[in-house]
Amino acid sequence: VSLQALEDQYSPSRWSPRLDRDTIIDAHLAVTAAGTERARAGGHTSLHVPYGHGDGEKLDIYFPKDSSETFPVLVYIHGGYWQCLSKDESGFAAPPLVSQGVMVVAVGYDTAPRGHMDTMVLQVRRSLAFLVKQYPGIRGIYLCGHSAGAHLAAMVLSTDWTEFRVVPDIKGVVLVSGVYDLEPILHTYVNDALNMSWEVAQRNSPMRHIAPAVPAACEVLVAVAQHDSPEFRRQSQEYSQALRAAGWSVSLMDLAGVDHFDIIEKLSEDSYILTQV
Repeated sequence: VSLQALEDQYSPSRWSPRLDRDTIIDAHLAVTAAGTERARAGGHTSLHVPYGHGDGEKLDIYFPKDSSETFPVLVYIHGGYWQCLSKDESGFAAPPLVSQGVMVVAVGYDTAPRGHMDTMVLQVRRSLAFLVKQYPGIRGIYLCGHSAGAHLAAMVLSTDWTEFRVVPDIKGVVLVSGVYDLEPILHTYVNDALNMSWEVAQRNSPMRHIAPAVPAACEVLVAVAQHDSPEFRRQSQEYSQALRAAGWSVSLMDLAGVDHFDIIEKLSEDSYILTQV
């Protein structure tokens, strides 16, 4: 594959039929930021909760109406190619879930160039350990990651929890338009900010670290957009096949009529198929 072709494959903004590549990123930022503003204004929240000592190590928590009882929690991990976006645009999916008694947590992490890939993976793992210790009312954790966030969520599946002295009860993982093998990224512009070596890419590729499944403990949903690039679609397919081969309970959902961006933006809508699932 020529370098230019590879760069195109890993440039999600080139593949949307809705908007041109220069406006779609700005539009995505505007939609998710506005949705997050609405979620913060309309609900009971705890913002910028530190789960570690670093500046980026903060959570936004959106509580269900009745948080006196036990409740499931959906932990959302944002995308942005590990180098942009933040938890401050990551609350847009909260309202429909909060209204159904789910606590929603948006995780902040140190994006590149400040954050190294190893650091980001560790931060997401630490944020889950923190939640479990902090909120004994949690009844089951569901992870949802978009794009680079789907990669980070998938890395959680291979965690050895002994060093964290707590084992989160992860019941479900929703991976949306993710990258599961970082090797191709090494050869693209995306790595300019990440500065990953081959070893770092290997160590942090979920595709290369598939843990044997714990029986029936956790369901994985791998979602991909009709207008994701062929390479993104291939990665989703191969990762879901590899998980299934290792005994995981996996479904692959190919969503028609959406691209890399609105596949996740629509989580703010009650009636959207992914919100329902």
